[in-house]
Amino acid sequence: MAKVTVRYWAAAKAAAGVAEEAHDAATLAEALQAVRERHPGELVRVLRRCSFLVDGDPVGIREHETVRLAEGGTVEVLPPFAGG
Repeated sequence: MAKVTVRYWAAAKAAAGVAEEAHDAATLAEALQAVRERHPGELVRVLRRCSFLVDGDPVGIREHETVRLAEGGTVEVLPPFAGG
């Protein structure tokens, strides 16, 4: 397991009630499960519409179970943004 920082933006930040927090997870799927367990409710709904960056790289359509997390890494949670 790696200790990673999960950073929330816009609607995800509002739903989580925090800008960032630490989680222990080996994959993006594990990190997102930990987030869902810590923040049941609105954030779970927001996550369905989010895209993710892991250490600055877009996850895109990759399966979250295949996205490995590095010790000290960062997961950015990006809801859809309005505008250009």
